[in-house]
Amino acid sequence: MLRILGKTTSINVRKVLWTCEEAGLDYQQEDYGSGFASTETEAFRKLNPNAMVPVIIDNDFVLWESNAICRYLARKAGRDDLLPVEPQACANVERWMDWQASEFNNAWRYVFPALGRKNPDYNDPARIAAGIKEWNHCVMILERQLQKTGCWVAGETFTLADVVLGLSVNRWKMTPFEHPDVPAIEAWFERLNQRPAFLRHGNNGML
Repeated sequence: MLRILGKTTSINVRKVLWTCEEAGLDYQQEDYGSGFASTETEAFRKLNPNAMVPVIIDNDFVLWESNAICRYLARKAGRDDLLPVEPQACANVERWMDWQASEFNNAWRYVFPALGRKNPDYNDPARIAAGIKEWNHCVMILERQLQKTGCWVAGETFTLADVVLGLSVNRWKMTPFEHPDVPAIEAWFERLNQRPAFLRHGNNGML
């Protein structure tokens, strides 16, 4: 059976669990990370030299990097609706996935530990303000995209772009600071809430 190594409180583990359920794949999840089995062991570093979760083990195939894992799982399950085969449609989905992993997630690198995790090491007001500005800027890019599509991130159908960005937007919504009005995102978020796997692994009270 497919094994997923990583604690369920991890945002990146949760996107993999959500993808598995959308794709109809059976899996065994095993808790690794802070508070659980250590990732700082020689055995784990052989699986992922970065000592980070998630990692999947599929028979003798090992893969790390959450968005790469989501792509692999969609292809393994033959779910062309989640990740299209046609090159341009696939590139459109992957474009938004890559943007999530780079621009969107990097925007909250300081402000989320400060306001979401209450980490006392992140206490610079100027950096917090700059982080909020950049995070909201990215959210407005997504807002305009959803205004254009009128439905899902990459177009008329639900894809992996919605999975990875759904988790990120949930984190943005739950972090306490002033948020701009985003009616298209709110409507999209309500559509996500109709999906049982999102309620289990996305909008489940976890940051």
